[in-house]
Amino acid sequence: MKALVYHGPGRRSWEDVPDPAVKSPDDAVVRVDCVTICGTDLHILKGDVATAEPGRVLGHEAVGTVEEVGSNVRTVAPGDRVLVSCISACGRCRYCREARYGQCLGGGGWILGHRIDGTQAERVRVPFADTSAYKLPADVSDEDAVLLADILPTSYEVGVLAAGVRPGDTVVVVGAGPVGLAAILTARLFSPAHVIAVDPAPGRRQAAAAVGADVLLDPDDDVLARVRDLTDGLGADVAVEAVGIPATFESCVELVRPGGHVANVGVHGSPATLHLETAWIRDLTITTGLVDTATTPVLLRMLAAGQLGVTGLVTHRFGLDEMQDAYDVFSRPADTGVLKVALFRGA
Repeated sequence: MKALVYHGPGRRSWEDVPDPAVKSPDDAVVRVDCVTICGTDLHILKGDVATAEPGRVLGHEAVGTVEEVGSNVRTVAPGDRVLVSCISACGRCRYCREARYGQCLGGGGWILGHRIDGTQAERVRVPFADTSAYKLPADVSDEDAVLLADILPTSYEVGVLAAGVRPGDTVVVVGAGPVGLAAILTARLFSPAHVIAVDPAPGRRQAAAAVGADVLLDPDDDVLARVRDLTDGLGADVAVEAVGIPATFESCVELVRPGGHVANVGVHGSPATLHLETAWIRDLTITTGLVDTATTPVLLRMLAAGQLGVTGLVTHRFGLDEMQDAYDVFSRPADTGVLKVALFRGA
């Protein structure tokens, strides 16, 4: 089959690789019908993720059709259309029993496209298929469903839920890329008073408005002054960091009020400074995390019910064999205006 293979920092190729096969009784082999590219894939290609070794098939988000299952698999069967989650869960270890699947000790966690071959291919082996693949309702499209493989549960869990967003809050989302937009969309479920989007790209600020941001700021604006104007001089209740660079993390710490919460969602490839000399007295809570995807079933029900307005998050579409072109577009958002890409079998 064809697959997108990582060959070390800055090097990738769309090439022939062996077809996947069931290796464990808990596995499924899934034909990939729709796949996308994540910012984390770009981090791997930059060399930021040392645990991703050259030769790895990238990708951890897909919708597809089950072709084969191991003898222990009970919840999906050949012919089923499924969502392949970015997180695999053994379902038996201490962390899985706490629904912290991202920290799975039994061979799961974030492994697809990281420690084992991933989804940017014509087929993929899905470990722990009973707990890591989800049957899809017929009325949910592949394009919409693939957004639930990573960015929506990530933003919802690591951003909105971890930060405890409440009705009437002022929420600042720094970075209006796909993850930031998903954070805005899911924060709106809790009726905050304001959702402020901060991003240098006018197109991304417009996208933020479309999914629910009511205040749009360029980083060159006096963001701190604008936030304090909206909050009686205090600062935001919640700041969601959705970029993954030191400057945006440090900005989030500055933007929240005393007693506020910084939820770091971005993937960082270099150290950021925590200014404890000024922050220690402010009663701040700072959280980080890898998504667990424990909320995927809830989000899927909401999507099927029309309660998640994901239209517009996918801006560019390709055939699966146009993977290299899709990477080129996705890696240059300032030039291409891309948010999320979707690649389809046979498109």
